[in-house]
Amino acid sequence: MATSATSDQLLVVIDPVARRTDGESVRIAKDVLSAGATTKVCMPEGPEEFARVLARRGSRRPVVVGDDRALLRAVSLLHRQRELAGCALSFVPVGGALSVARSLGVPTGAVAAARTVLDGVERRLDLLVDDSDGVVLGALRIPAPTQQPPEPALAAVAGAGHPWLRTCQTLVRTLVPARPLREPAPPAPGPSRLRVEVDGVTLVDLGQPVEAVSVTPGAAGLADVEVRPVSVGAEAAPLRASGRTVTVTGADFRYGADAGVAGPVRRRTWTVWEGALGLTLPGR
Repeated sequence: MATSATSDQLLVVIDPVARRTDGESVRIAKDVLSAGATTKVCMPEGPEEFARVLARRGSRRPVVVGDDRALLRAVSLLHRQRELAGCALSFVPVGGALSVARSLGVPTGAVAAARTVLDGVERRLDLLVDDSDGVVLGALRIPAPTQQPPEPALAAVAGAGHPWLRTCQTLVRTLVPARPLREPAPPAPGPSRLRVEVDGVTLVDLGQPVEAVSVTPGAAGLADVEVRPVSVGAEAAPLRASGRTVTVTGADFRYGADAGVAGPVRRRTWTVWEGALGLTLPGR
């Protein structure tokens, strides 16, 4: 379902990480939005201020400028306040982690995304909501993907525009022994023993080791589930099912969802909330 986005007043909430990592894209997005609508721009300095700004939006349509984590933060806050049904959210992706934005169909260029905010349509998208009230926008995977240590770029960003700080950093580097820029990645997790149930029907039980489980939003309010059993000899065919609820049980496991890793947990149930999120997307 899609409805036209109106030219109502906008509350533009700019995530601090976006301001630090790509200030030029932030400036471009602000210029395009201000030229096409009445805007109030807020620059919260942390999660608590971010939440206060969003809660006090009044009748303004919220526009989040940031990466996938900023979008997930906004959706999670609105979900926990049970305000998603009456709130059309817009998003301008800025930053390094933008895979969720791409999967949802949001343009990742600052100009195209800002124009979509002004001229796009509101589409209702499904969400996965777990039994702790956590929200998943895209796909989730078990085991969680191995995360690489972050690149040492934050200090360079923090020192931009402060010559005295760069001088101090240079001095520290001369006094501290050099170390590799990237630590070795931890070994990939081995097979898991999990029970996966879809709408109460067991797809795989604890006796069958599995390499991976993925859950993605499907069509008509359903989630698509794929389980890859461990191959013994010939390659084992994936097990697939669709349903509204997915329950995974087993020894402590972590799962990757959107921009982060959650867990460990021993049991988690996800339920599809059909059309729960209203997001402004391109009209064509």
